[in-house]
Parts: sequence; structure tokens; C-alpha cells
Amino acid sequence: MLANFPKPIPLIIQQHAEESAHLRHVRSIQVSAPHVKLHHLRRLDDRLAAHLDGLAVAGEYGSNVCEAALESPGVGEVFAAAVRAIEEKDKRRLDKLFALVNAVPEAQPGLISAFGWVSGQHLQGTCAELLASMEPFRRQVGISACVMHRVDPGMALTQSLAHSKPQLRARSLRAAGELGRLDLLGACGNALQDGDESCRFWAAWSSVLLGNRDKALDALQTFVLLPNVYQQLALLVFKLLAPPQANELLKVLARDPANMRLLVQGAGIAGDPYYMPWLIKQMEDMKLARLAGESFSLITGLDLAYLDLERNAPEGVEFGPNDNPEDENVAMDEDDNLPWPDPAKIQAWWEANKSRFRNGERYFMGAPVTREHCGKVLKEGYQRQRIAAARYLCLLEPGTQLFPTSAPAWRQQRWLSKMS
Repeated sequence: MLANFPKPIPLIIQQHAEESAHLRHVRSIQVSAPHVKLHHLRRLDDRLAAHLDGLAVAGEYGSNVCEAALESPGVGEVFAAAVRAIEEKDKRRLDKLFALVNAVPEAQPGLISAFGWVSGQHLQGTCAELLASMEPFRRQVGISACVMHRVDPGMALTQSLAHSKPQLRARSLRAAGELGRLDLLGACGNALQDGDESCRFWAAWSSVLLGNRDKALDALQTFVLLPNVYQQLALLVFKLLAPPQANELLKVLARDPANMRLLVQGAGIAGDPYYMPWLIKQMEDMKLARLAGESFSLITGLDLAYLDLERNAPEGVEFGPNDNPEDENVAMDEDDNLPWPDPAKIQAWWEANKSRFRNGERYFMGAPVTREHCGKVLKEGYQRQRIAAARYLCLLEPGTQLFPTSAPAWRQQRWLSKMS
């Protein structure tokens, strides 16, 4: 059929490849952004899909352009090339991409996400080969692909839980929770003593999702209190701790001033209105103001920007990279795209509305935590709120699959429609 199309125009195909790589980068930020809803993600995904379709229509020429871009292999470039290779079932190109990301590990997310992007029909045969592979990373990608499409890998997952490679064990332990594999709760519990930190964390994380409220919960608290790469993810524990226990854990966190951001986030996740006066006070601190506003919203469900409860950004304040070549700070602003809360306006709102909330109870987005309410947030909330709602649904009913809030938007909309 492609022979009926006009000869590819090199400049246009090059633009398709460049835009595909660029939009993949933008997407990696938007899937966890505080100002993006599902319909916003859909607009971005439609643009990305259009450029990838342009590469597909160009056939071999489009694949060659994507392959040429791998001379500077970033996540986006690997993603575009991988989508073409998977959809064409081009084993030679796919093998080259696996070899490339083994040499350039920072590009691995591009390859893995391509398996989540393509339609399930394009994975038939390919995914089975990955799950049966003796190479740990290939099997790891196969398991990730199954999780992203909400498909159970079966025995391939069970067998990988005891693999000698910690990266594969960790991914398998995580998948057990994401897929709601209650039959693997015992294996996850055993892995709480694993010698690898990442395996111990994902064992605890999945165990909690699968219903363990004992040793796994204690393990997550340990990850909250000690500096490690999983500290923020471990804040999941505040979704489960009773208010007195949550308060004790927050007190321990507060002993170290370096934990202030975790403290503000933990208060919002705990959902107890008792922390409202303290959160409003933190809105006066420029470094914590926006984060405190987000925690306030997580409890009350308020959209600060929509309700005009925000203020202009303070002048001369820069938390991210700037134009000064001598400034060594190149880290992105962690609170970018969060509104700047107006403490006076929010205090006035709280005084007028606090009677709607009872101290010592857990609130999420303005209401007690129920399956129906979390489902509503999953459909209508911003991405960070949707991520929280998806996790709550698993905690409320262990064995529930974790909803993939980073999947292509049209696929998410289809799944949500079935949930309705």
C-alpha cells in the first residue's frame, strides 16, 4: 500500500522524527505534572501520534531517519526508533536498540515506553520472546510491557522474582503490586529481607498494595525516615496510617530540617485537617509555599488558580535554571507549574469552611476516601491527583490492578469508560 504514496519529502520526515523525540520528552514531564488533566494529555498524545504516523507512512525511509538520529541517542530518539521497529516487527533494528540502551542506560526509558505506547496487536510474538529471553533486561522490558498494557505475564513474572539479577527482581516485585497479583503476596513478604535496597523497597510497596498492613508498612516507614532514592515514593505509607500514627511519623520527620519538603507532602497525603493551620503558615515560606498549597488542595480538593486563591510569583525569585552562565544551579524547579497560594485568601476560605472538615479523619480531594470518589478523581483530576487516586483504589481493594496514568490518553479513556 505504501507504494501508492508520493515519494517521502526528506525535510518533512526529518521534522516528524525531531518532533516525535521532542514530544516524548515533553510527555515525560506532563504525565506527572500538577497542572495537566487527561484531556490535556490527549491533545499532546494526538500530536505525538500524528508525527509517528508520518514516520510510518514514510516506511523504510522513516525508519532510516529515526535510526540516523541515534547518533545522539536520547530518550526521545530511542523512543521514536523503537516504535518504528516494534510496529514493523523489525528484529534487526530492535536488537540494535537493546544493544544501544545497554551501552547508554540513560536512554532505556525511551525503549521501555515505546512498548507501552504501541497497540497490543503490535506486541504479539515480540513480547512473548522478551518474557522467554535469558537476558535479564529483555525479560524486564517484557514485564514492563505487560504492566503498561494491564496484561499478566504469568509464570514469567513468578520465575523472575527469584532471579539473580537485582534489577529484574526489583521490576518483578513492583509488577506484582501493579498487577494485583495476590498470589505473590508471600513472595513479596519474603523479599522484604532482600540484600538489594531496590528489591526491599518494591517488595514493601507491592506488599502494601496487596494488603500487607504489618511488616511491609513498617518497612515503608523506614524508607520514609532514612535518606534514599525511594523516600518520596515511600510517602504512600501516609495513605494507610491512622491519624495518631501518621502524626507520630511526621514528628520524627520534623526533627531534621532537611525533611521539610517531605513533611509538607506527608501532611497533605495524611489528609488530616488538623494540619491546615500549619500548612497555611508554610505558604509564607517562598521555598515551601507552592508545595504547601498543593497539600492544601490534596486535602480540600480546591483548585487554587480557578478559585483565585493564588497570588503573583514573587519578583526576583528563581528556583530553577536561569540565564546566568556563572550560576551552577541547573536543577529544574520542583514546584514548577504549581500556583503561588495567597495565605490571606486561603486563611479566609478556611475560616469560612473548616466546619465541613473534622480533625482526625482522612480527606482526599475534599471528601473521605471511597472507591467512588477516587474513581471520579481518576477521571477528572490533575495528573498528580490521578496518580494518588489510582493508588488509593488498590489500597481500598487489594488485588485491584494499578491504573496506568501514564498510558496513551485514548487508551486510558477507553479503560475509564469500561470502569464506568
